[in-house]
Amino acid sequence: MLILIERMERCIEWLGWLAKASLFAVVLLVAANVLLRYFFSVSPVSLQELEWHLISPIALIGISYALKHRADVRVDVLYERFSLQTKAFIDVLSGMLTVAIGLYIAWLAWAYVIQSYAFGEGSPDPGGLSHRYLLKAFLPLGFALLALQGVADTLRGLKAWLLKGGKEELA
Repeated sequence: MLILIERMERCIEWLGWLAKASLFAVVLLVAANVLLRYFFSVSPVSLQELEWHLISPIALIGISYALKHRADVRVDVLYERFSLQTKAFIDVLSGMLTVAIGLYIAWLAWAYVIQSYAFGEGSPDPGGLSHRYLLKAFLPLGFALLALQGVADTLRGLKAWLLKGGKEELA
């Protein structure tokens, strides 16, 4: 079970690199756009659109990456007082809910991506970016990754729950 959890989280970690790279690219792109606008009076629409296109992988892939690293928001005031057994039960339950929600939203978003691809959707602005379905593809991908992290969390919680509150701390 630990090998399976490790493999799932390695995938999340690798794709988290894409979110980090996108964040770095956004910072460089915004700086370049500001310099172009104020020093050269040039403001390419495609570069402005690319800024918000890069926010999709940051947010949608970053959700599962943040959950993997426990950078999410939880109500630890109560959670920290529970026994390991109760914590494990809560982790299993929340992991299963994360899987259900992630898969449902990914399934809903898939039709949205397919529709965009079928229409050949692009930017309505002259000089804007084409292939908008590539941007929209981060919706099902991001929520599928969230579901994958939910599976890993569920398995980790099950392992702890089956240990019946043993001394091994929840990883």
